[in-house]
Amino acid sequence: VTLVESGGGSVQAGGSLRLACVASGYSYTQNSGYCMGWFRQAPGKEREGVVVVNRDGTTYADSVKGRFTVSQDNAGSALYLQMNSLKPEDTAMYYCAADCVSLPYNLAAYWGQGTQVTVSS
Repeated sequence: VTLVESGGGSVQAGGSLRLACVASGYSYTQNSGYCMGWFRQAPGKEREGVVVVNRDGTTYADSVKGRFTVSQDNAGSALYLQMNSLKPEDTAMYYCAADCVSLPYNLAAYWGQGTQVTVSS
């Protein structure tokens, strides 16, 4: 399984960014225990879950509810994160993960290389 993220960048507070993750070797049909998600890690802080999508549904972290929206392609092999109303505290390295577990746990079998999101005030 390979995960490749894109779409990070720098934006001012209140702005928007859209992250994308393309998975090779992971999809709804290939994995009965399907789970993909976005996680983030800010400097000096532990990695935290942002949103997880599995067969039970979608779960967002409280800190991003109402601002971030996740979507997928039909095969479940691409995961997108639309981030609106960004805040400086959203600054972090964002990682795509597959074969994960439900929030709040930040465990997964596969991780992407990460994409940096920086929000300035």
